[in-house]
Amino acid sequence: MDFRHETVLLTATVDALAPRSGGVYVDATLGGGGHTRLLLERSHPGGRVIAMDQDETAIRNAATLVAAYPERLMLVHANFAEMAERLPSLGVTEIDGAMFDLGVSSPQFDVPERGFSYWHEGPLDMRMDQTAKLTAADIVNTWTQAELARIFRDYGEERFARAIAERIVEARSNRPIVTTTELAEIVKFAIPAPARRKGPHPARRTFQAIRIAVNDELGVLERGLAGAFSLLRTGGRLAVISFHSLEDRIVKQVFKELATGCICPPELPVCQCGRQPKGRLVTRKPVSPDDVEVQENARARSAKLRVIEKL
Repeated sequence: MDFRHETVLLTATVDALAPRSGGVYVDATLGGGGHTRLLLERSHPGGRVIAMDQDETAIRNAATLVAAYPERLMLVHANFAEMAERLPSLGVTEIDGAMFDLGVSSPQFDVPERGFSYWHEGPLDMRMDQTAKLTAADIVNTWTQAELARIFRDYGEERFARAIAERIVEARSNRPIVTTTELAEIVKFAIPAPARRKGPHPARRTFQAIRIAVNDELGVLERGLAGAFSLLRTGGRLAVISFHSLEDRIVKQVFKELATGCICPPELPVCQCGRQPKGRLVTRKPVSPDDVEVQENARARSAKLRVIEKL
């Protein structure tokens, strides 16, 4: 597979990390390598970049980058949730910056065999790490109706979660649901006709929910943010691009907690809790793509960038 990917908020994200020669930077989501390449260019001549990805295809397709920067680029096939453990084992105990570009990359979404798309027929897979055991087919065909309704509601923010879960359980009672298009049709007809006549594809939220569940995306995000921040040197920055409200909410809450100091009641004349902020919010409000970028790449429309600096 040719791993071509239109990188979102490329310049804004790398600018936020302010890479320099001699610094050490982590691209926690290598993908098509756009952010990694610019980090290498901006940290010339002595900066180092560690690029991580749980998708073996992304690692393989970065071979040309490794050839171009053999002394400065290290590839790590791992989920970013493992950053705090994996990097020290490779001799990296402190970093000057880290960035996360969350969600599904274009190559993953556009290849039917990966099972992420409701537009193209493919197997119900949705694993970002293809060595993982749990697949979308497992969830769709074995999870209870209550479990399905919960993830559609909590991970997809789908208001017809119960109806969709009921229709899936009914359909699979006849035979297993095996393809993406089959599932998309089941979801479509579980949603009232007036609600599916406008807006995006009616299966979009359901597919998002299943993908999040397959890859434990929200759980690994929390662990990944904590691990990356723990490795930052003083003055180092962490930048995160999210694409839906669930991700952005987690990033916002984690950053707010890190940037919060004294929590004593305001009537106390002197702080007694002794709490000190661990970080400083570089972006009080999230940075969004401009109109030009959205026109050139429709998938950028929901992107939000948040940045924090370690104190």
